[in-house]
Parts: sequence; C-alpha cells; structure tokens
Amino acid sequence: MKEKILFPISFLVLVLVLSAFSFQQKTITIYLIGDSTMADYSDNYDPGKDYMKTRYPVTGWGQVFQQFMTPDSLQKVRAIISADSVIVDDRARGGRSTRTFFQEGRWRSVYENLEKNDVVLMQFGHNDAAENKTERYVDVEGYKEFLRLYVSQTRQKGAYPVILTPVARNYPWENGHLQNVHGEYDQAAKDVAKELEVMFIDLNQKSMDHFSEKGKDYVTNNYFMNLPAGKYEAYPEGQEDNTHFQPEGAKAVARLVFEGMQELNKKTK
Repeated sequence: MKEKILFPISFLVLVLVLSAFSFQQKTITIYLIGDSTMADYSDNYDPGKDYMKTRYPVTGWGQVFQQFMTPDSLQKVRAIISADSVIVDDRARGGRSTRTFFQEGRWRSVYENLEKNDVVLMQFGHNDAAENKTERYVDVEGYKEFLRLYVSQTRQKGAYPVILTPVARNYPWENGHLQNVHGEYDQAAKDVAKELEVMFIDLNQKSMDHFSEKGKDYVTNNYFMNLPAGKYEAYPEGQEDNTHFQPEGAKAVARLVFEGMQELNKKTK
C-alpha cells in the first residue's frame, strides 16, 4: 500500500500565493509608429554600425520612452494601461509617412503582433507634408485615410489607438514663441481623432509651448541637433538640424507624451 505524501499547510499556502501573484502579473506592449523624431537609433537602426560612432547624439523620443513606464508611473495612467508592466516596442523609422509605413509592411508587422489591451501611439506628419519628396509625400486627405486605417485595425485587435499631432520643429519663431510649421496636417490629426472618438495627444501644441518656455537659444543648442564641429565623432564638421533631437530634447518630448497620457487617464475615469 502506497503511503500518502502530506504537505505542510504553510507550503500549500505559499504555492497558492505565488500562483495568484504570477496570474495577476500582466504585461502589455506600447507600439510606437511614426517617423525619425520618434525612432530608436540605438536599437539595430543601422545594422552592423556602432550607434555611438555613426549616429550619436541623435535620439528619437521613443528611444527614451521606456523609462517613463516604471511601476510608479503606470499607476498614473491606469485607465489606459491596465497592466503591471509595459514593453515599449518602437517601430518608428526615419523618412516614413503614413503611406510608406503601410506600403513597406511595417504596419502589417505591428498588426500581426497586436494583442488585446496593447496601445498604439501614432505620430506622423513630418514626411507626409514633404511635397518635394514624392516618394514619401501624402496629401492631407490621404494622411487622414491612413490614420483611420491604423485606428480601425488597432481596434479590431482589441487594442487602444492614440493619435498624436506631429512634434514641433525649431521654427518658425515669432515674438519669442514657436509657431506651427505643420500646416493642415496638425488639424487633420485632430479631425480624425474627433471623428473616430480616438484618444488624442496634441504633441505639436505641447512641444511648441514647452520649447517656447525654455527659449529659442536653449532648445536650439540643447534640444535639437545643432552641433559644433569636433565634438561628436559622427559629426566631425558639426551640423545644423532643427528637426531631430539630442538626448535632452528627446527626453523632454517623451515626458510631454507621458503627461499627455496622464491627461487622457483623467478624462477616461
């Protein structure tokens, strides 16, 4: 006759507690889709090349967004992110418009991996508006149609779309305040968000206001890729670039996006 194996009650309680804890732990993915201002240049952006030698200090705001997804921070956006942890999956790529991001299969790759309760932050516009670059240009109506597609297909998977207006460039300045350089594309993103009742972050306005508060000289030298000669290996002759960010600028924009998510959290409660 086989003997019964008896486990101490304390052991059984421990097993139940650990099982319950592991069951409650949830992870969702925040997918970032957009252009170079959002891209992660450090994550195999140029395969086989050393980021610190060939790209640094250029930094997309999505590259530093993971640091805002700490457990303490997630408590502030609980109405949007119902998870214990978040993985930021930055699919943004330089030079892409809403159209080329779709045509190259980049959206399909996101769509196939989307799961219920994931989040998609979409920020396009810089390249859509480039009329002189026909390979990427999308007129305003086309821009709106692709945003609608991304929203509808995100919802098909039970995930949450969030539309962002394009982040500001470092021009034009008038009377000490940065102005909108994105023309009708700024309003087009707002129109689609309202039409489809989509969560929305006005990153263009937030960044214009924040950059204006910091001042033109400060953001020119510390936020944007305006570099002196001889300082960085990747830019030996220096550079003037008022579209892309240095690390400090990227962190500032990432913080603006997270603040926008906090505001959405209040609206959805």
